[in-house]
Amino acid sequence: MARPKHKNILLLIADDLGREFLSAYGCHSIQTPNLDKLAASGTKFTHAFASTASCSGSRSTLYTGLHTHENGQYGLNWFKTHFQTFQHIDSAPKLFNQAGYLTGIIGKVHVGPAEVYDWSVREESGTRDVAWVADRCEAFFEQAKKADGGEEGRPFFLTVGYVDPHRDIKTRGKFGNVEAQYGSRVPLLEVKAEDVEVPRWLTDLPETRAELVEYYQAINRLDTGIGLVCEALERQGLLDSTLIVFTSDNGPPFINSKTTLYDAGIHLPLLIRQPSGIPGTVNPNMLSFIDLLPTFLDWAGLASDPTTTTTTRTANSQSPPRLGRSLLPILSTPDVLPEAQWPHSIFGSHTFHEMQNYWPTRILRTRRHKYHRNLAWRLDFPFAADLYASEAFEGMRNQPPPVMVGRRTLRDYLFRPPEELYDLEADPDEVRNLAGDAEHQGLLLECRERVTEWQKATRDLWLYRDGQSVTVLTRYAKDGLQVPERLDFDVDNPGTKGVVMTKHLDPRDDGYSKGIMK
Repeated sequence: MARPKHKNILLLIADDLGREFLSAYGCHSIQTPNLDKLAASGTKFTHAFASTASCSGSRSTLYTGLHTHENGQYGLNWFKTHFQTFQHIDSAPKLFNQAGYLTGIIGKVHVGPAEVYDWSVREESGTRDVAWVADRCEAFFEQAKKADGGEEGRPFFLTVGYVDPHRDIKTRGKFGNVEAQYGSRVPLLEVKAEDVEVPRWLTDLPETRAELVEYYQAINRLDTGIGLVCEALERQGLLDSTLIVFTSDNGPPFINSKTTLYDAGIHLPLLIRQPSGIPGTVNPNMLSFIDLLPTFLDWAGLASDPTTTTTTRTANSQSPPRLGRSLLPILSTPDVLPEAQWPHSIFGSHTFHEMQNYWPTRILRTRRHKYHRNLAWRLDFPFAADLYASEAFEGMRNQPPPVMVGRRTLRDYLFRPPEELYDLEADPDEVRNLAGDAEHQGLLLECRERVTEWQKATRDLWLYRDGQSVTVLTRYAKDGLQVPERLDFDVDNPGTKGVVMTKHLDPRDDGYSKGIMK
């Protein structure tokens, strides 16, 4: 008797992998044959964007379809920070458990708490032994086929969280590469410093190249692991019933990328293989990571309306509505769709990385322009510990002044203005800020207003006017409170008389005091 074709899902997540380091995305010096094969057999998205450039936060958006300021995973899920997703939020494992799927995660988890992310199979590990990971995946596939003791088994949703190519956080400049550490199934790639490709946003120095050699090796090991898992899936006869999705949580672990909302930190690889899709599709449409959970629900037949928003929820859910869209209707589209059919913009939200890395930013990214609203712009932009300790940054900071980080000065990297506006066609490196130019004031105000309306729609506590949270202050609107419309508090002219007052306080929408803002 032939086994029925379940709608299975395999989500493969790299850790700190930039799209510019994959041959499928144009890197000629790297060896990633298995990811090349996955791209050739499915769809490669050229304009996929994470909502944030930090590990836990980004993963939470993948699993909840909500930005971090909505789901509460403001920063790293590490015991010293205690950043965790709100208890009332629906997650992918919750939703798919409810639908009768066998859910599982193998490898890196890095989100919490476990009650929200309640995978039925949880094999958390910090190993870089991708052969072991593949073996555990195959055991999971076998478990799904035998589940419930019937001929049909159960559909599954398995997430694989790779550690590669993240830095080895116990060393400086290393990426877990030890000769023959993982056996003959996981060889160590030979790489020469002169052969690596240094992206434009990094400074080409011997220290940078030495770290990129290690980074290339970790990427190649990740690629080996992807191949082993796909082979196991095929061996178990599940390849033609499984949606395979590969992506990264954020950009490469170097200054000027990870923890920033510049494109180097959030413009990421996304490969999707749908068994019924058109192989070799290159899709140029813009998407956000909040679109992935709606895509999974659509594939499983659980989406209430995949063409707009997905409202599938657990019983008695208090989770906010998800604004993402399923990618399946456009998966095999090789052309940019009209904006009436698919959005030409995405939003981003970053608040913390490590606890000491508080630097909230909200962005709007269109096909041509990028707007950053930097709420804590009076603070120095913070270093993630592993980036500050890196040998690459050590080399950069010891250059003759002015010290450069790629095409940006270190001064501009550390000291940023309240707003940034870039024309990405003329300035893909985001170094020529147009926010102060008179001829771009109309565009600046339009972008600011769009971000404001999005923040209101997502009930963002970091919607600020006069340096205060408008969302929180709404509870006083019925008593006549008004707030100056300016973004930041003006200590030289703090008065409220004769200034434009905010239009964002709405006494009819007192979500905070009503308990909606949990």
